[in-house]
Amino acid sequence: MEEDFNFIKNSDESISDIKDYLFRVLAHWKWFLVTIPIGLAIAYYINISTQKQFGLSATISITEKQNPLFSSGTSIAFNWGGVSDKVEGVRRYLSSRTHNEAVVKELQFYIEYLKKGQFRNEDVYGKTPFKVILEPNQYQLLNTLVRIDFTDDHNFNLTVNFEDKSSIKLINYDTDEILDYSISNATFSQQFSLDEELRLPFLNLALQSIREMKAVAGSSYMIRFKSVNSVVGSYQRVRATPIKNTSLLNVTLVGPNKKRIVDYLNKTVEVLSENQLKDKTNYAYQTLEFIDQQFENTKDSLRLIEDDLGEYKQEKGIYNLSSEGAQIFTNTASLDQKYYELVDQLEYYQNLENYIKTHHNFTSIPAPAMVNVIDGSISSEVGALTQLSAAKIKLESEVTSSHPSLVSLNQEIVTAKNVLLENISSLKKIIELDIKNSERRLDIYNSQLQKLPEKEQQLLNYERKYIMTENNYKYLLQKRYEADIAIAASVSDITILDKAKDTGQQSNKPRTGFNYMVGILLSIILPLFIIVAKEIFDTKIQTVENIEKLSPIPVLGVVGRNDAKNNLAVVLKPKSSVAEAFRALRSNIHFLFSRSKIGQTKTVVITSSVGGEGKTFVSINMATVFAMSGKKTILVGLDLRKPKIFGDFELKNDVGVVNYLIGQKTKEEIIQKTHVENLDMISAGPIPPNPSELIMSTATDELIDYLKDKYEYIILDTPPIGLVADAFELVKYADVTLYVVRQSFTQKGMLKMINDKYMKKEISNVSIVLNDFKVKAGFGYGYGYGYGYGQGYQEEEKKSFFKRIFKKL
Repeated sequence: MEEDFNFIKNSDESISDIKDYLFRVLAHWKWFLVTIPIGLAIAYYINISTQKQFGLSATISITEKQNPLFSSGTSIAFNWGGVSDKVEGVRRYLSSRTHNEAVVKELQFYIEYLKKGQFRNEDVYGKTPFKVILEPNQYQLLNTLVRIDFTDDHNFNLTVNFEDKSSIKLINYDTDEILDYSISNATFSQQFSLDEELRLPFLNLALQSIREMKAVAGSSYMIRFKSVNSVVGSYQRVRATPIKNTSLLNVTLVGPNKKRIVDYLNKTVEVLSENQLKDKTNYAYQTLEFIDQQFENTKDSLRLIEDDLGEYKQEKGIYNLSSEGAQIFTNTASLDQKYYELVDQLEYYQNLENYIKTHHNFTSIPAPAMVNVIDGSISSEVGALTQLSAAKIKLESEVTSSHPSLVSLNQEIVTAKNVLLENISSLKKIIELDIKNSERRLDIYNSQLQKLPEKEQQLLNYERKYIMTENNYKYLLQKRYEADIAIAASVSDITILDKAKDTGQQSNKPRTGFNYMVGILLSIILPLFIIVAKEIFDTKIQTVENIEKLSPIPVLGVVGRNDAKNNLAVVLKPKSSVAEAFRALRSNIHFLFSRSKIGQTKTVVITSSVGGEGKTFVSINMATVFAMSGKKTILVGLDLRKPKIFGDFELKNDVGVVNYLIGQKTKEEIIQKTHVENLDMISAGPIPPNPSELIMSTATDELIDYLKDKYEYIILDTPPIGLVADAFELVKYADVTLYVVRQSFTQKGMLKMINDKYMKKEISNVSIVLNDFKVKAGFGYGYGYGYGYGQGYQEEEKKSFFKRIFKKL
């Protein structure tokens, strides 16, 4: 046996430890046989109790649609051609409260159609033989179930349980008003017929029969009215997902009733398309209103000028211009028209320049509704700036302001803005030059006009005003015509590609297979976690392997759990596994005695760390097996603080070691005979105040020497070595020391003290006995029940175990 204990493991030992650990875990297979069915049962309950959720979707396209008859310069529905972020705008619009509130009101989804189910009231919208038709501008019962029990295919009982309320709330869906109504009866019940108007203080409606579905006698339904605000929130969860690299949106809604989802999705897209068309034509409507005002003013001005011109001709007697005057009139009329067009263009470009300089968001640059944009580069540059600005808005919602992509985009916007401003500035200079040229040419014709007779000059001025007003009148008439066409020909940018439809889709929730898989995994993981935690936090010795890893002291044997009525296991059950374990210990202990002890008395000291580990039990039975083998044996109780060994032999403790050590009795007087042949016993005697001093006296040496002369084996039952020092004083008498460790009782740290004594060679020829051993799941049999016997007995135990099972079956 090596003197030094090597705690360093090699790789093979580590692998063996891992395998051993795995086997110990897998040995708890009975746990899994219990937890897996439980996990599957829980998963099954979840699957049948969880409300089914269905996900349906509709696909829409979002594209700018312009009437091909209009040009960017003449169309009243003009836009710059930049790609505004319509897809993102539609996504936000679909989840907005205003939009969903409009859809809920139009579909009357504040009315719930319910039927009692196994776990809850189920939504049966679209599956009832009736439809609720509300009387307009009337109050309805709010948040209270109304039960409808059909007595036949046309008549039903309407029941309302007010649950002992003194007042209820009523709602008017037309005005959104809610009021309190006092009631006197706790329950209302009355018979009605389908299609009959119900005129009650708290209900004003009719249940309209549905031809395709007939009511069945005995069937029951419930309806409930909820506030619009409480319902809208659940529909704001509509999810609009853009399809990558397209202008398509996939609009999805999840809920327990497929019919309700289909109706809601199709209606929400319909309302979206209508509102988008209104927004799109709103600019045209506003422009048309402005044109109408200008048109009326121009028409009045034209009438006045026409009247003034006629009166002047009659008064002055001049009706036609001379050939020279006609030529001047023709030239000035076209110059006047061009001049005012240039002035309008210059004013627009100045407004556009001011807008770009004073704004940071360029997605809503004002369009030239009444001005022809003659420069194509301006249109393309404004469109590019609009597109960049829309991209910036989208990117700002995704990244921080310091993100490289956003910084780069800002630089692109600044560059595009500067280029546009430079082009506008250049174009303004050109227009200003054209205006000066027009003014100069008009001055020339005006100087020629001064040479005409005064009457003709005045007539020509009237004619010029008339022609200018008439041209303006015709222009406004054209724009009014264009606005009417734009409104009539405008179509929504929303196109429905795929309507929502129930095609037999399976429910998204509960995820049946997934739940079963999770149930199995948790059934394995949770007990595995408990087993591993138990292993990790177990600080007590369980197996021989534990001892071998913690201590360099060899293990002499293993003693099983005693089920006899007292500690005399070998006597009471001589054929038990415990008795066989002590016989194995008796055989093994002979290998520990030195050759010099052959034929001499052998002394065995039995101790432990603390009380309760079975030290006395091992002492009694070791003495018994030696005696039963024909050896003259004496058992000496030297645990003076807690004497125990006498009780199992039905002897008294009145006289013992203490009486001898203090000189009251002789050696012969303290020895007691037991009913076991060849076995004598000396009990501890009365508990003394100074047990340590008595043990260390020379009288103890004399007692041991005396016993060596009379007996072949001396078994010393000593105090626990971890509590008092007496045991160390008695070790000097030992030929062999047995250190008792109890399974599931002895702390692993308790071995440190005996290890230190052993390593320092303060104690020698010591072995460990594992007591109270019981085969546990994961721990195996270790050494069986003692060296040289355990394996065969293990097989017998296994056989008997299976025999018992088959016998029970």
